[in-house]
Amino acid sequence: MQIVILSGLSGAGKTLASDCFEDMGFFCIDNMPPVLIKDFVALTQTGKHKIDKIALVIDIRGGDFLDDFKKYRKMLDRRNIDFKLIYLEAPKSTILRRFAETRRTHPLAAESGMTNGEALDEEIKRLAPIKEMADLIIDTGDLKSAELASILHEYVTGGDVQGVAKARPFRIVVQSFGYKYGMPQEADFIFDVRFIPNPFYVDALREMTGRDEAVRTFVMDFPESKFLADEILMLIERLKPSYIKEGKPSLNIAFGCTGGQHRSVAMAIEVAERLRDAGENIVLRHREV
Repeated sequence: MQIVILSGLSGAGKTLASDCFEDMGFFCIDNMPPVLIKDFVALTQTGKHKIDKIALVIDIRGGDFLDDFKKYRKMLDRRNIDFKLIYLEAPKSTILRRFAETRRTHPLAAESGMTNGEALDEEIKRLAPIKEMADLIIDTGDLKSAELASILHEYVTGGDVQGVAKARPFRIVVQSFGYKYGMPQEADFIFDVRFIPNPFYVDALREMTGRDEAVRTFVMDFPESKFLADEILMLIERLKPSYIKEGKPSLNIAFGCTGGQHRSVAMAIEVAERLRDAGENIVLRHREV
């Protein structure tokens, strides 16, 4: 028997993941209380039609039943059942945007009067023990539906994180932004490039952006600019294996200057092009341009 338990944050994609498992021939049940796992497993092994592939969604809606989850997982391990626990998450800003776009209310907010943000913070805290037990943690913040389906299929059939890595190339997102408009919440690393002389104060460059060759040449001609780019590439090279090992689908790097037009754009392009030349899967974004 093969059992997959899907857990994770509300709005992180558990419904989509459940649909993926249904397409793979799994018998799927949403919002299964952990206390019923033992009886349900026994039920599926009796009768005329036995079920050998099951996917159960267990999340914050389980309430107090979640406290016993660890006990029921040990029970499955003792029965030598092929068991996997997959935990889905996404950046807080991404989940809150998804709730806003769908006009949904977080399950904890609906019953307690908390805001969606407060409810999400509480959910992260309550589900921390389950996340610690997970065999695979997937950040869905930067994933398309087809990419998530590919990762789930590869993992369940292959059984290791390396299989997941092969299912979708690791992605490095490089973006520029302006501090006057706020910092990007989804960034893993933010580099402040306001220490570089500002092309805005050069009359011939003021109306251009970092996309223009003249601005990029101006910015990258400074030794400190070249030093920063070199150090960032070395940092990414050393950290990338750890991100892949933890099941992270991407690494998000952001460069910020005052208005997000000149220095940050030029530096983002420089780093993105050098990473792409090194064979990395790159997404380049300019938030203010």
